[in-house]
Amino acid sequence: FCVFQMDTTQESYLDLFPLDAIVYLTPDSENGKYTFCRHRGTRAKVYVLGGLVDESIHKKMTLQRAQEQSLQTARLPIREYMVKNTNTKNYHSETLAINQVFDVLSTYYETRSWPAALKAGVSSGKGYVLPD
Repeated sequence: FCVFQMDTTQESYLDLFPLDAIVYLTPDSENGKYTFCRHRGTRAKVYVLGGLVDESIHKKMTLQRAQEQSLQTARLPIREYMVKNTNTKNYHSETLAINQVFDVLSTYYETRSWPAALKAGVSSGKGYVLPD
């Protein structure tokens, strides 16, 4: 089953939750088939949404941070459900703003559909579209 609860605090997630419960969401994770809802008998997970802005200068910084903290990582399944769209700048990015990630996750929570969720949160400007 799947329950999303959002909270903000000044405290570090490392001080609030056990390491094995934390999943750091990063576009650089190899784990794109991660299950974002808990299965019966499994412990609830806490998802950390990073807040870095400059994807070109700080490439893989969120992945490195998660690895340094011995955290599980996952990414949204953009590669699994979307295709690169031809565009004049040949620009394709799986890095999303926090509000876009939140839109994807909240839509997934409502619909249990990755295509619907990705359509809601991944703008065409990122260079990815759902296949026909």
